[in-house]
Amino acid sequence: MNQEQREQMRAGKGFIAALDQSGGSTPKALKLYGINEDAYTNETQMFDRMHEMRTRIIVSPAFNGERIIGAILFEGTMDRAIAGQGSAAYLWSVKRVVPILKVDKGLAEEANGVQLMKPITGLDALLVRARDKGVFGTKMRSVIKRADRTGIDAVVEQQFAVGRQILAAGLVPIIEPEIDIRSPDKAACEALLRSALLTHLGSLPEGQEVMLKLTLPEEDDFYRELVVHPRVLRVVALSGGYSRDEANARLARQHGVIASFSRALTEALHADQSKEAFDASLDATVQSIYEASLT
Repeated sequence: MNQEQREQMRAGKGFIAALDQSGGSTPKALKLYGINEDAYTNETQMFDRMHEMRTRIIVSPAFNGERIIGAILFEGTMDRAIAGQGSAAYLWSVKRVVPILKVDKGLAEEANGVQLMKPITGLDALLVRARDKGVFGTKMRSVIKRADRTGIDAVVEQQFAVGRQILAAGLVPIIEPEIDIRSPDKAACEALLRSALLTHLGSLPEGQEVMLKLTLPEEDDFYRELVVHPRVLRVVALSGGYSRDEANARLARQHGVIASFSRALTEALHADQSKEAFDASLDATVQSIYEASLT
């Protein structure tokens, strides 16, 4: 475990860039960036275009450890190179940004108001490979749509079961039980989720820490008990479909929580922008998310 990286994740000023779109979310992300589906003919070419977009973001002068403390990568990004180095190695050695890997394989069908993760086949081997490439931690996502205690308990149970496997491999898991911002009972979902998270955090042995990635709550500072919990390295927030301005405004009211935005990070970027325009746009976005993460 890299202690410098751990300390940056624990106390660094800034936010985590989520650059981990994969599978079904990639065409949408590329289209928002200005690359339509006629620009590629197969999945390999699609991910080539996506890696070009991610590389453009990462090599930009606006992207560095002064405001961005970590970055979440898709497996295909981890396995590719940036400026002649492995992506994870480049992030840390050149940009001083802590590399994190998305490890889930997508979502199962909805049951009991939630979508659990599909089985993560080959996880142990992936964790060894990630660790060897210099990755610090992992991220995995479930989705909660209704305030169903059975479903929410199942989500948290699954997240922590996989989290313990990740901890055993020497990496720090980001537990991400996302609550759908369109849920008709979002606040009730948040209450059930907080309770379940506190129960499972209490079962972690001393010396083990996880990170939590949560939807921005309806009540300000609702997750404060999690922020200060001794088994939580950091609490980060996903933008969840809110616009960047709305996500930043909500985030600024959550003390001790930092951003881990994906779409809100890239919404002002476009493939046709000049280098100067692209870098200026990214710089303004990074600064706005950074400032919202300082509270």
